[in-house]
Amino acid sequence: MYLRTLYSKMKLIFITANPEHAATADKAGVDRVMVDLEILGKEARQGHLDTVISGHTLDDVAAVKRVLKAAELLVRVNPVHAGSAAEIDAVIAAGAQRLMLPMFRHPKDVGTFLDIVDGRLPTVLLLETSTALARLPQILEIPGVEEIHIGLNDLHLELQLDFMFELFPSGLLDHVAAQMLGANIPFGVGGVARLGQGILPAELILSEHTRLGSSAVILSRDFVQALNVEGAFAAEVARLRAHVDELSKASPQSLEAARRKVAKGALDIAETLRARRSLNGKKQTP
Repeated sequence: MYLRTLYSKMKLIFITANPEHAATADKAGVDRVMVDLEILGKEARQGHLDTVISGHTLDDVAAVKRVLKAAELLVRVNPVHAGSAAEIDAVIAAGAQRLMLPMFRHPKDVGTFLDIVDGRLPTVLLLETSTALARLPQILEIPGVEEIHIGLNDLHLELQLDFMFELFPSGLLDHVAAQMLGANIPFGVGGVARLGQGILPAELILSEHTRLGSSAVILSRDFVQALNVEGAFAAEVARLRAHVDELSKASPQSLEAARRKVAKGALDIAETLRARRSLNGKKQTP
């Protein structure tokens, strides 16, 4: 199924609390630099995985803001909790320019978050729970919802999938994308490695972004390696943007061919991971 590209420019998001890295990303033309303050419940969800739990702090928000010249400072706060109002006030005071809400499950969570923000900053919702996925039509009707990012990591864990990119061949992302395009809500999907990298090639992932109409992606930690070589990060960002520009000209037929490759690759990788986990489980059985 070919949807359409609703927004012409892909927003690139880079997560860091390091001011030097943030300045490099800013100069390279990254659209958003994200400081990640989310910690509530994250260790329990992801502590057993090879993922990064940031440990960023409120002081990092101000430090990163000071070095940014063009990129927008995006801050991921904690899920709605008793201290949300104080946290959001502090983050805004520290210089945040956009706020991201993670792990919401009900339209009431979104409504509470937007009421606290009260229009002071633009926002983006991180759709990463199965319950929010089921309630998306109601969430899209909430006044003030302006952008959504689909978080593949936590969402695939909730759905008990073996590989986060299984969500592409599942058809779920097609369904979600169609709803958001129909509501004229811009959206992004997960993250992407540098071109030529990734267990599922970045080129194929970006092709799915184009097919679905996604307008934002997070640069994965693979990009951090490019920070060690002068000019490499900017070069990788330029390569990615050029590739996305080429994909915008791709025919529905070529995007469909890429979709089939993504589906086969994702399902093959999922099978390998499942077999590996099964084998490891047997080895640990007394």
